[in-house]
Amino acid sequence: MNSLRSNLEIRDLRNFSGSQMRLLLEEESREWTRRLQWDYAPSIKMLMQYLDARILPGLVAVDAPTGTILGYCFAVYEGQKAVVGDVFCWPAGSSEYSHAEIQNALLRPQLETLQNTPGILRVEAQLLLHDSGSLGEVFREAGFTAYRRLFMQRSLQENPLPPTGSESPMQLPPGIRLVRWTTSHFQQAGELVYRAYAGHGDSVINDQYESIHGALRFLHNIVRFPGCGVFDAEASWVLWDEHTQRMQGLLLCSVVQEGVAHMTQISIASHLRGRGLGRFLLRHALTELTLRGFESITLTVTKRNAAAMRLYTSFGFEERTDFDAMVWVKDR
Repeated sequence: MNSLRSNLEIRDLRNFSGSQMRLLLEEESREWTRRLQWDYAPSIKMLMQYLDARILPGLVAVDAPTGTILGYCFAVYEGQKAVVGDVFCWPAGSSEYSHAEIQNALLRPQLETLQNTPGILRVEAQLLLHDSGSLGEVFREAGFTAYRRLFMQRSLQENPLPPTGSESPMQLPPGIRLVRWTTSHFQQAGELVYRAYAGHGDSVINDQYESIHGALRFLHNIVRFPGCGVFDAEASWVLWDEHTQRMQGLLLCSVVQEGVAHMTQISIASHLRGRGLGRFLLRHALTELTLRGFESITLTVTKRNAAAMRLYTSFGFEERTDFDAMVWVKDR
């Protein structure tokens, strides 16, 4: 227990059950829907299971006199890396404490714990509910570097797709065919993601791109867990080279709310970039989702990724909100 101003106390999350945290988690779920059109209920269900098992490392802010839960944060460990999974508190005005006071009171000891955990060499955080810069002070104090990212959205039923243009091939290069995703593509997808992100700026933000093993873990999280929505194999596509029997392009989508898709990954083999294959995949995916009756699609992108920004804005994606990717690497 850690005493702060007045009666604000920070306690171990593992001392709280799912039922004790339910009201706060339900409020967070509503916030995900309001801000991002994202059904967060599957993630909340999984969190409550971890809470009931008392295995989720994190902290809870409590008003000591009343026992009222004001906010919480949690982290997960992945080998030599730790990830801040969330920090959330009740809306402003719900208590005598400000948002910033509660969040900072949670994050400071959480980050300190992670950074001083034996064997942890890296800590990451991407907190989509927090606008870029809103948590900057506490992360900067802890030595993190911030990378601005955008959460973008495009209406599928109201806005027609842009004209094909010369950049989008009317047909694929010889030997390349478009096929729908199947589980048999999993290993090749990991290899493609690893190859596509070699030397890419986003590998600084997500170190899973730096190895095939990491890329496979990244894909496993997308396909098997609800953190990025419910994976939709019907909306996921592969560019397959029949001559080499290798995957050369990939676009994956999940469903985050009824009628709302989220593009979780798009990758093109480096030797085929500049030939309009990214535009081809994106156009095809948007067309198929529109025909299936989806109302909109969202994605996240690093602001400084100029090529990706040009692609998405040319297809009518617009910024809905921004957030920061935070990265700390231990000085070896």
